[in-house]
Amino acid sequence: MRSALRIGAAVTAFAAAAALTGCTSGDGGGGDADSITVWTLENLPDRLEAQEEIAAAFTESTGVEVELVGVAEDQYVQLLTSSAAAGELPDVVGALPLSGVRTLQVNELLDTEAAATVVENLGEGTFSERSLELTRDGEEQLAVPSDAWAQLLVYRTDLFEAAGLNPPETYDDILAAAEALDSDDVAGFTGATVPNDPFTQQTFEHLALGNGCEMVDDAGEITIDSPECVTAFELYNDLITQYSVQGAQDVDTTRATYFAGEAAMIIWSSFLLDELAGLRDDALPTCPECTDDPGFLAANSGVVTSIQGPDGEPAQFGEVVSWVVTQGAAGPATDFVEFMMSDGYEQWIGFAPEGKVPTRQGTDENPTEYIDAWETLPAGVDTKAPLADYFSPEALEAVRTSPDTFSRWAITQGQGELLGAALGELPVPQAISAMTGGELDPEGAAQRAAEDLQAIQDSFE
Repeated sequence: MRSALRIGAAVTAFAAAAALTGCTSGDGGGGDADSITVWTLENLPDRLEAQEEIAAAFTESTGVEVELVGVAEDQYVQLLTSSAAAGELPDVVGALPLSGVRTLQVNELLDTEAAATVVENLGEGTFSERSLELTRDGEEQLAVPSDAWAQLLVYRTDLFEAAGLNPPETYDDILAAAEALDSDDVAGFTGATVPNDPFTQQTFEHLALGNGCEMVDDAGEITIDSPECVTAFELYNDLITQYSVQGAQDVDTTRATYFAGEAAMIIWSSFLLDELAGLRDDALPTCPECTDDPGFLAANSGVVTSIQGPDGEPAQFGEVVSWVVTQGAAGPATDFVEFMMSDGYEQWIGFAPEGKVPTRQGTDENPTEYIDAWETLPAGVDTKAPLADYFSPEALEAVRTSPDTFSRWAITQGQGELLGAALGELPVPQAISAMTGGELDPEGAAQRAAEDLQAIQDSFE
């Protein structure tokens, strides 16, 4: 599994973990100092094999045995709940999305001192500042940010240049380009609309953040019906109803439309990049030009990271995944996370460079060591090649620096539990689907989303 949907599915699963409250012993993982148990959501066979190699190197260096457990996303909650109730949590969990970290925080299952120790030992200045902010609660470091994937607006540079259009970095430029490039053969834009998929929310949130649209304010009050959010709903409604393809759209259909050369713009995660380059056999570009030149779309696609609306500052959606140490974990757990973020780090981000942008940029001695390595790591599934072989330096620079501009609904307002629950019940995608289907206008969609989010928030009391 790949793409934004992959991460979205994991986030959805974490929503149910609120049931842990009251059923955990609070003793954490514990365990023998000569061994640790590590859960990882990176459970695909090739990725587990790579992690086993890193763990073996850690064991050789320290003498500490590592039991590595690959956990499927659809089994994570059940396993976490039963383990917490039995007082048998793992010592370390890896590849946790931001809402997953906050859920463990709410249930007092994190060893935050361990996370702070790792960051301090490695050097706070070696991390993306924004990734640290997103994994903190005030001054408390909840987790160690390991890597990130970026939400991108990918666009056809050849079509934009031929039409004399500005890059789609603002609401006005996005809408102008969609209108100018929309035709019987090419949609101006393709974006997600299905009501039962976190990918729809991620797509909309990417646009909404740049207009100052937030799910909640600093006091925890629901604000998704604010004027700034209504403007974002209006933009999305115009793009979908006037300049997109017909029918419900999801993570697969939007990609297929862009890959067929039938859309001028798409919002997708950075996991799209290796597929766009033709490095994955079951997701190859199919545009007419791609028959003779498989790299045509990659060579003629640009990326926009941060987007700005009329009422906000440039911002973008992105997911930071982290390592966490659980309460009561064995002492070597901290050493293991530090090892994964240093000696094992290049191999870790090498699983899938297109979706593992380094949040640790380098070391004190070589501040750009990991960022420089990232551009040369082979990406892809069936074919392996560095992204630098297919994309411009400017495009890769935008992707690799994107963690510095990430924003996220609810996280920095201390409402990670609400975000997790919202990604389980999906009130925002449901409102978007109703709006783009003609049932609601943008103001009505914002109001419905707000009412449903308020009901979720009230259920916590």
